Amino acid sequence: MTNLLFIGDVFASPGRGMVARHLKDIIAAENIHLSIANVENAAGGFGVTPQLADEMFDLGLDVLTTGNHVWDKREIYDYFTNHPRLLRPANYPEGLAGAGVVVVQAHNGVDCAVINLQGRVYMPHTDCPFRKADKLLTELPVHVKVRFVDFHAEVSSEKVAMGWYLDGRVSAMVGTHTHVPTADTRILPEGTAYQTDAGMTGPYNGVIGVDKRIILERFLTQMPVRMEAARHGAELHGVVVEVDDTTGRAAAVRRIALT
Repeated sequence: MTNLLFIGDVFASPGRGMVARHLKDIIAAENIHLSIANVENAAGGFGVTPQLADEMFDLGLDVLTTGNHVWDKREIYDYFTNHPRLLRPANYPEGLAGAGVVVVQAHNGVDCAVINLQGRVYMPHTDCPFRKADKLLTELPVHVKVRFVDFHAEVSSEKVAMGWYLDGRVSAMVGTHTHVPTADTRILPEGTAYQTDAGMTGPYNGVIGVDKRIILERFLTQMPVRMEAARHGAELHGVVVEVDDTTGRAAAVRRIALT
């Protein structure tokens, strides 16, 4: 069996602090063989820098995924060249920096694929994530049975649809982006572990990570405001998946939440 840990959107310094505080303990307690986190909000809530990506790897994360905010910090563009374990959504146009899939050897010696996709509903225009998933899966080495997908999307219906579309072809599909953990954790009929959204690892005493006073002002006045990360109520949210190495089917999945 291979045990996977996925940590939901790491938001600003409170989120990074929660990873620093809890990651090693989770890995030990859950016998984690491969740890993954979405870090597209690591830099103050908007993007990720080379320094912060290095920090996340140094803490013990094996693969970093992202989403629509991946391009917010231009200095990360060149970082992709020498750091294939930092992913960006695979269904952005060809020719951009980075890649949306990587095969890595987990700490138990099992080769695992991590795929990063982005939705299209209420999101920046990208290629079809469903067809891109088809292409990526056909290109994976046949021996790679353990396959994890981070689907970074806005609406739950698109994530649910992707879960059904990939059922039986990947070990787990977990959604990100909306920063609110969902309670629909389950294993689909053909063996794919699924959760619509992993939730945020960051400050919950705010509005999806942002200082609540700023967001309330925006709602009340409809005027533009400068976004700033909230500072309090940090929590870590994620998913642990147990996968059968020989079949790639999920044997167990559960949510984790730490304060």
